[in-house]
Amino acid sequence: MCTSYEANPNDAWDVFSLFPVPDFEYRPEIYKDYYAPILQRNADEFATVPASFGIVPRRHIPPGVKVFDTMNARSESVGDKRSFSGAWKNLQLCLIPCRAFFEPNYETGKPIRWKIGMANGGALAIAGLWRSWKEVDGSQTLAFTMLTVNSDEHPLMKRFHKPGDEKRSVVIVPPTEYSDWLSCKTTDEARSFLNLFPVEAMHAEPFPLPPRKPKSVADNGDQPPLL
Repeated sequence: MCTSYEANPNDAWDVFSLFPVPDFEYRPEIYKDYYAPILQRNADEFATVPASFGIVPRRHIPPGVKVFDTMNARSESVGDKRSFSGAWKNLQLCLIPCRAFFEPNYETGKPIRWKIGMANGGALAIAGLWRSWKEVDGSQTLAFTMLTVNSDEHPLMKRFHKPGDEKRSVVIVPPTEYSDWLSCKTTDEARSFLNLFPVEAMHAEPFPLPPRKPKSVADNGDQPPLL
């Protein structure tokens, strides 16, 4: 389950040239409820818009309901789960541009954070879903999730997550398929894109978290960017 990733900087946008460079600020590393760019297609127009990570933001979980995570959606059940089914059936598909994503590796007996990206060091795009939310002030915001597939047989992605847990991987969409993915007309067509990425085109290495900031430092990650 991918719960954080390294956002792609605006000055390295070449691989996403179909889409406008973001005109809003976002953090270098994205966690739950942080705002980041997602890539969409509306008719013949490609768009880059801000959305928060987790298709059901914490602020929209009703009081009394245990907080749950929606940063990832299992491809096998995406059409059945209430949090994701509407976006899936309505083909609200998106791409999540990034430099790398992070997963825990337990091969030493302890969880070690690893950074996973492209072998050539370039940017990548992850297949996702988006939906809109009406905020208390009447404004509309967007939120997104990453689609995942089973990776028990993938030479690299099977190395992550807790021992005994099912191995999962996000879906990396090749640049040649960006437009086709966003143009899917049926869920069956969309499913044809949900595949594991070739291991020879990937690179991974340990990448532990930096020391935590003092608690006195405010974290405004759950706030929308200034547009």
